[in-house]
Amino acid sequence: MAALNEFVAHCVELLQPLGSVRWRRMFGGYGIYLDDFFIAIVADEQLYLKTDDINRAQFVAAGCEPFVFQQKDGATMEIKYYRPPEEALESPALMQPWARLALDAALRAAQAKTTPARRSKA
Repeated sequence: MAALNEFVAHCVELLQPLGSVRWRRMFGGYGIYLDDFFIAIVADEQLYLKTDDINRAQFVAAGCEPFVFQQKDGATMEIKYYRPPEEALESPALMQPWARLALDAALRAAQAKTTPARRSKA
């Protein structure tokens, strides 16, 4: 893999206590995987962690901002990734609860993909 920029290397260091971290360049930023689950995006020197309907309220309650980008047609798009609180970027210990929330969301998403939809009897 190519060399990481300083901020991405810092993010990887923050997440390493939770498991095996790898990164990949994508869409002008980076995708970060924890134990093969996609849990984060780094874009414009900002870390965004995966959320879902179960954990998003915790990020919102902490004042975290969502990942928003502008599409080619000029429309603004918000996706289910949120910045952790600023203090979480100070140490792996402070990041750990937020990264666990992101990993839990990734695990639920993976489970949903592998669990067949139940059919209702008509």
